[in-house]
Amino acid sequence: MNIIKRRFNFITLFFIATTILLAILLVSVNFSKEKELGYDSTAVLNRVVPIQELALIKYNYSGVIGYKDFVKILKINVPLTEKSFLLKYNGYIKAGVDFENMKVEVSGKDVHISLPRARILDTLIDEKSIKVYNESMNAFNPLTIADYNKAIVKEKDTMVNDAISQGILKDATKQAEVVLTSIMKDMGFENIKITQEIRIPRPN
Repeated sequence: MNIIKRRFNFITLFFIATTILLAILLVSVNFSKEKELGYDSTAVLNRVVPIQELALIKYNYSGVIGYKDFVKILKINVPLTEKSFLLKYNGYIKAGVDFENMKVEVSGKDVHISLPRARILDTLIDEKSIKVYNESMNAFNPLTIADYNKAIVKEKDTMVNDAISQGILKDATKQAEVVLTSIMKDMGFENIKITQEIRIPRPN
């Protein structure tokens, strides 16, 4: 009777010990999974760079360009040499953050992303939308293709300045943060920190 009892106690103890050991192993595995997601900075970059287009901001424009010029002698306009035109157009300007140049630090479920400054990526005036009005017909100073190109280049500079003053770069940064935060959450990160890179002014 005593032998049977001891055997029962031994089997019971073995079962309890095995159960405890398995529980410890499961907890250890789960803790390890919780602690590490298996991502590094390269994996994060590989995930976000291909979808950079989603983080772009696009402003659409419609405008009218007024162009006027003269033949000049000693910086003085020569009478009867005026040439001019009006040009109506549609276009757009894009701004965004270059994800390829951002810096990523990963630690378990924590990720810190340092974004480069947003910048203007594209400025376009749709040639198919261009309509020209009130073209001058001056035999002494005829209009040329260079005149139209000069007017368009100048207008693009104006578009960029207007867009920046309206906050396109700030909007691009916010859009990048929204997109990146969503992706990081989807990857399983819990503590997500996104900052802008610090620029140190160069001494004159």
